Amino acid sequence: MGGDLAPLIAPEERLAPLIAVVGSDGSGKSTLSADLLAHVQKTRTAESGYLGLGSGEQGRRIGRWPIVGPPLHRFLDGIADKLREPGEPIPGRLAARYALNKSKKRRAKFEQLLERRRAGVTIVTDRYPQIEVPGLHDGPILAGRATNPRLAVMQAEERALYADMAAYVPTLVIRLHVDVDTVMARKPDHDRALITRKVETVPLLAFQGAPIVDIDATIPYKEELALAIAAVDRALAATS
Repeated sequence: MGGDLAPLIAPEERLAPLIAVVGSDGSGKSTLSADLLAHVQKTRTAESGYLGLGSGEQGRRIGRWPIVGPPLHRFLDGIADKLREPGEPIPGRLAARYALNKSKKRRAKFEQLLERRRAGVTIVTDRYPQIEVPGLHDGPILAGRATNPRLAVMQAEERALYADMAAYVPTLVIRLHVDVDTVMARKPDHDRALITRKVETVPLLAFQGAPIVDIDATIPYKEELALAIAAVDRALAATS
C-alpha cells in the first residue's frame, strides 16, 4: 500500500467471527490454531490468518549465512532490541522508517482479513495486533524513546495504525501460558532474556476487553486442544 493508509471502516460493522491464538514464542500457537481451524471448517467457511512479520525467523536465517551471517545477525538484533525497549532511544530515522514500513505491511494484511470477514469467512489466526505491550506480541515496533520531533511523528503514526487494528476486538482470544524453560527446550536458538520478557508480559494482553480463555500450554496437548475447542464452540454459538 502507499504512504497513507485509508481509515478502516468503523468496528461496529457486522463481521464474521475471528478467533485469535496468542502467547509467547514456543507456546504452540501455530499448532493449536491449525487444529482449531480444521475443527471450525467442519461446520462453516473458515480460513487461517497470519499477521506476523517473520522478522525473527528471517534474522535467524541470516545468522546461518557463511562468514557475514553471525555479525550481521547480531547487528540487526541490536537494532531490534533498541526498537522494542521502551527505555532505549529509537536508533535513528532509517530504523524508524524500516519499522514503520513493516507495521504498514501488517496493517495491509489486517485489511485483507477484514475483507474476508466481511465476506462471511470465519478467521483463525495465531497472533493479533495489540497496543497494550509495545515492542512485543505484535504490538507497535517503535516502543523506544523518540529523541526528535520527526521520530515522534513516525512513532505516533505507527501507534495510530495499531490503535486502528486493535479497535476490532476478536470474537475470542485463546491466551497460551508457558514457562521459560519449556520455551527454551522447544526453541533452543531463541534469546532467553527476550523469551523471559515475552512470557512475563502475556498476562498483560487484554485486547481491548475481548473474551479471553487462558490455557496452560504445558499440559498434554490432547487436553489443551479439548479446552480450546470447547471455548471456540461456545464463542461461535454465541455469535449465531
